[in-house]
Amino acid sequence: MSTPSPSGRARRPLAVTSLAAAAALVLTGCLASDREEGAAGGDQTAGGEVDGTFVFAASSDPKTLDPAFAQDGESFRVSRQIFEGLVGVQEGSADPEPLLAESWEQSEDGKTYTFQLKEGVTFHDGTAFDAEAVCANFDRWYNFEGLLQSENMAYYYGSLFKGFADTPEQAIYAGCEAAGAQEAEVTLTKPFAGFIAALSLPAFSMQSPTALEEYGADTAGGTAESPELSEYAKAHPVGTGPFRFDSWEVGNQVVLSANEDYWGEQGQVTDVIFRIIDDPQARRQALESGSVDGYDLVAPADTQALKDAGYNVVSRDPFTVLYLGFNQAQEELADLKVRQAIAHAIDKEALVSQTLPEGTEVATQFIPDSVNGYNEDVTRYEYDPERAKQLLAEAGYADGLELDFNYPTGVSRPYMPNPEQTFTTISAQLEEVGITVNPQPNKWSPDYLDRVNGSSDHGIHLLGWTGDYNDTDNFVGVFFGKEKPEFGFEDPELFQALADARELTSVEEQTPVYEDINDQIMQKLPAVPLAHPAPSLAFDARVTSYPVSPVNDEVFNKIQLSE
Repeated sequence: MSTPSPSGRARRPLAVTSLAAAAALVLTGCLASDREEGAAGGDQTAGGEVDGTFVFAASSDPKTLDPAFAQDGESFRVSRQIFEGLVGVQEGSADPEPLLAESWEQSEDGKTYTFQLKEGVTFHDGTAFDAEAVCANFDRWYNFEGLLQSENMAYYYGSLFKGFADTPEQAIYAGCEAAGAQEAEVTLTKPFAGFIAALSLPAFSMQSPTALEEYGADTAGGTAESPELSEYAKAHPVGTGPFRFDSWEVGNQVVLSANEDYWGEQGQVTDVIFRIIDDPQARRQALESGSVDGYDLVAPADTQALKDAGYNVVSRDPFTVLYLGFNQAQEELADLKVRQAIAHAIDKEALVSQTLPEGTEVATQFIPDSVNGYNEDVTRYEYDPERAKQLLAEAGYADGLELDFNYPTGVSRPYMPNPEQTFTTISAQLEEVGITVNPQPNKWSPDYLDRVNGSSDHGIHLLGWTGDYNDTDNFVGVFFGKEKPEFGFEDPELFQALADARELTSVEEQTPVYEDINDQIMQKLPAVPLAHPAPSLAFDARVTSYPVSPVNDEVFNKIQLSE
């Protein structure tokens, strides 16, 4: 079958498997009309006005419209259009830069930050953005109670700031004071060198204090395992960003429109539609049919075909890590020589070339080279099947070894676009050195995650991470900062080293410490870092520029369109 040309802008209905997506197609004609109306104010091009409606195929609904309670990529993708934080991200990098804060100063003891705020900014509801609003947001997070403190709710605040108002002895946040209309002073109980970088997370976006109160933002119900959204989180998110919230039809779409009072450059996009299409193949078909402008997590096998057909395929710089984890609660994996043998048995170059996207880098450690503390001289385990066999023999497995190999099914992650294929490739490499694997497939959520993260019933396993912001603790601290069922080992010395590094006053102080920690980790080998995959996105030919970001900080007012 020939591939439809991306140059035609007809948005034809698309047959997809889910009922929700099918229902969305009923609206196609209406959406086309909306696009024409929305484009009326678009920028002029050589061929006339552009169609200002940008339709993006999302893999799922957002979990919430309140970023303080979000931790998934689709929620953050929507949040980044509506909300902004004090700190942003340099375009095309993972490094922090000023956003709603024009600048900041850190006290000598590393505990107080004074932010000079941008003037003339208002929230979408007309509430002024000022120091009082900043402190209202910080105090809101600190004063979360009960259900709101659970990992399914305030995950990022709890994990990074360690405590709330009812546990002040644990909390890193001490208080916030409006030193002037546009000057906010935030005080911590102890140094936190990653504080500024952490504020670039959508979870710490500034939200209208007026709207938070009016729509009961902190009145979520349900249980910690299954929380129920507040009215604010379902239908009334209010930020300072380039787009305002219009509507959310669960299972169908989220619609945003341009904020006419935006303080920055609005750009060409006048309306944003996040259309929910959960099937990866259906997302590609939606692009080819012209019913969407783009989608994320392009399958590696699809990239060249889409390029050849004239679509724009772009890759993010690697800010991920895919690893093969070891559960040391299993007797065989508690032996360092067995773990070393497995590391030497894996041909990472072949794995990358056969199963991972173009632009993927082979990993030598658990952080990409753009993250502070990357160590060129870490202990390495080069592909060496004979050395692997020797180590197995020394460990008492000269006649072979049998291990459970856990891997997920029915999922595509930025660090693991095709887990089944990755499993097959690694299994074949292990067989060559005398390691027989027992395949242990499970559906991604909740079965696989519950089994690997919450029980000792697993062996070697595939997992990974997409960095949230540019801070070393966001990688190695997340993995190895405490005892976890996933890895099944206790190492107080390593845990304390990571805790101490986090509390240094500056990134410069942290550099040699993290370099040493990264080598310690590779010597202990709780897992094998395999690769830093580079996730790809695909767009219609009319999308001439997209603000691709290694941390997904992609705000649609920066998109450039040709028609």
